[in-house]
Amino acid sequence: MIAADPRDFQLLNDFQRGFPLSPEPWAAVGAQVGCSAEETMARLACLRNAGKISRVGAVFAPRRLGASTLAAMAVPVDELPRVARIVSAFSGVNHNYRREHRYNLWFVASAHDEAALAVLLAEMGAATGCPPIALPLLEEFHIDLGFDLASGRRTRHATSAGPRQPLSDADWRLVDALHDGLPWVARPFRALGHAAGLGEDAVLATLERWLADGTLRRFGVVVRHRELGWQANAMCVWAVPDAQVSALGHALAGQDGVSLCYRRRTAPDWPYNLFCMIHGQSRPAVEARRAELTDAVGLAAFPHAVLFSTDCYKQCGARYQAPQGLAAA
Repeated sequence: MIAADPRDFQLLNDFQRGFPLSPEPWAAVGAQVGCSAEETMARLACLRNAGKISRVGAVFAPRRLGASTLAAMAVPVDELPRVARIVSAFSGVNHNYRREHRYNLWFVASAHDEAALAVLLAEMGAATGCPPIALPLLEEFHIDLGFDLASGRRTRHATSAGPRQPLSDADWRLVDALHDGLPWVARPFRALGHAAGLGEDAVLATLERWLADGTLRRFGVVVRHRELGWQANAMCVWAVPDAQVSALGHALAGQDGVSLCYRRRTAPDWPYNLFCMIHGQSRPAVEARRAELTDAVGLAAFPHAVLFSTDCYKQCGARYQAPQGLAAA
């Protein structure tokens, strides 16, 4: 069961995006749910403590801040716990999962620029004895883990495709303050501003600007799908000719049940360039939906692999670092 109380379900489901950017957001949310501001905060805090949400806050769009990549290691099975601990200990790693494949450890790594990211990956390889392959994003078709928790249907929304915007020193201080989500106080944006050396109005205006220009993918409740009943998920990949991958990627991304879809760079022993994530309440449900999508989009003829997640070693928001020469508080 996702949530026994309908108000908790509404908090989890309806505020994954569109969270009120106002001086007293808990009161604004509570007015829609039928709770006081204090009860709204208490309910969300209980959901966080139960592991059902990670935070309430910003989800930055990929390639907008610094450099990042999906990476993978082929780890001997008996070495996985040790290697996973080492990888998760790096502050630049925000997701780390075991998946069913020869490349069985998958993680997202980020740094302030491409050179620093390369150093980070090299350090991980040296520390673990398992050199990672880097599979950076080349083309985004759909990236948003916010979906209806009852049906699994995607929340349809417009996205901005504007160019990457430079961030000021003040912006980077706010990015740093946002890492752990909103503080649990009556006026959380004022508290963020205090941490970043900004006024409350400036914080709200900056967040609105970032949503408008695409720096932020969304602002809201960041749920943990596995803990909410969506216990099965698979990374589905295909090796598609370069001339076809964009058209097929856009077609795949338009289907319900696809929570992530993108083109990534290949590697010498990793030929797959089209990726999607499918979440479901059971493994058979994911497998069935993948088969439907394969037929609907026309992917059956291409080499493919299905990598179910079996263990989550680390899951948190990415920690972005300001470029050298800019100081984040």
